[in-house]
Amino acid sequence: MDVQLNHPIYSLVGDVADSMHIEAYAVGGVVRDYFLQRPCSDIDIVCVGSGIALAEEVAHRISPDKEVHVYKNFGTAQFHYYHDGIDWEVEFVGARRESYHRDSRKPIVEDGTLEDDQNRRDFTINAMAVCLNRDRFGELVDPFGGIRDLDQGILRTPLEPGITFSDDPLRMMRAIRFASQLNFTIEEHCFQAICQNAERLKIISQERITAELNKILLSPRPSVGLKLLQKAGLMQIFFPEFSRLKGVETINGRSHKDNFYHTLEVVDNVAQQSDDLWLRWAALLHDIGKPATKRYDEKTGWTFHGHEAKGAQMVKRIFSRLRLPLDAKMKYVEKLVLLHLRPIVISEDVVTDSAVRRLLFEAGDDIDDLMILCEADITSKKEEKKKRFRDNYQLVRRKLVELEEKDRIRNFQPPVSGLDIMQTFAIGPCHEIGIIKDSIKDAILDGTIPNDRDAAWQMMLELGAKLGLKPVES
Repeated sequence: MDVQLNHPIYSLVGDVADSMHIEAYAVGGVVRDYFLQRPCSDIDIVCVGSGIALAEEVAHRISPDKEVHVYKNFGTAQFHYYHDGIDWEVEFVGARRESYHRDSRKPIVEDGTLEDDQNRRDFTINAMAVCLNRDRFGELVDPFGGIRDLDQGILRTPLEPGITFSDDPLRMMRAIRFASQLNFTIEEHCFQAICQNAERLKIISQERITAELNKILLSPRPSVGLKLLQKAGLMQIFFPEFSRLKGVETINGRSHKDNFYHTLEVVDNVAQQSDDLWLRWAALLHDIGKPATKRYDEKTGWTFHGHEAKGAQMVKRIFSRLRLPLDAKMKYVEKLVLLHLRPIVISEDVVTDSAVRRLLFEAGDDIDDLMILCEADITSKKEEKKKRFRDNYQLVRRKLVELEEKDRIRNFQPPVSGLDIMQTFAIGPCHEIGIIKDSIKDAILDGTIPNDRDAAWQMMLELGAKLGLKPVES
């Protein structure tokens, strides 16, 4: 089979390889994505010889001063190539064979043939190569049936899967990530090998595990990968808090829902609405506090009171252990986990202006994402119940728009500051300042006074008088 490679880099690499009397091939993801008709901006080149020397000569042909990044310890080199408005990253490596020690995923590397290089690849769909030399240009080299597996939507390893996953346990995460991204099935023998080698994941750095988890979360249906992580026993190793959501307990014939599968449904619902990774993380963690707050009451049945506050408290610990950023992104997830029940409470009761103002004040610029999360949280199988919730949420959304236009509550700061209060009454920092500021804020949120300086100033003077404070004469 011949492959039609149209990017000019391929013919250039082939010409340079011919002049150096070496074989060169496009390999891996760029070949896989060519057949899947998926976009790809990373090109991997393998040559039977020095990948660094080939990269430097190709770069020189493009431009004498083109920068090449060389990684001698890995025998690789790469540069960027702009074409058709796309920044392509082209990486070169010499064909090699690998062997592994039991306690490390870092291989012992030796020069090898194309066959050796294809043998070391993780999956058959990533082991295909396309020759770039002029006399064989476009020829597909597919010793393990990668094309067949692409057609059938199957993930298999080129060699015995137990050895493949034991040698480099990160490949287990990659298998599940590809299954989730491509909606492929992991071949049964291959999946059993993942289950049997699950404990080997412990030798992999958390950063690499989390990078794969994030890619799973960003896939079209994250639940595909999340279910496989749980089924294979990997989730329990690096994210036990999420595994604890799984299961149903029954007392006196009364059961609660399985919060693991409920959460998967919520994450998929969010994925249909947003590509934002951190909103998907908020969906993943929105009920993470339920196992710790689960109680059984003879009258009301199962309860999870305070699970939103408990979950928000858990976010930092989880982010820290998973090596996720402990910055504004974490704070965003904490906020959405803490507030995810608020629109539900509002929608189930009379939708008052005061309640909506307070929600808008606390959510700030994240209010739209919070509403996406809350609507995604509607997973009832009863259509009448789902319709009632959705109708109520639409009412909350309309109120949010109306009150934001009228009162400008989103991210508002009280019109009277602590400094204003101190200067007006000639006082230093004290408890009374907090009382006045909180009272003005509550009055604005309750709609007692408008959100403007004159009204707030008048209220400050009245409150000061009640607290025994006298304004200084101007």
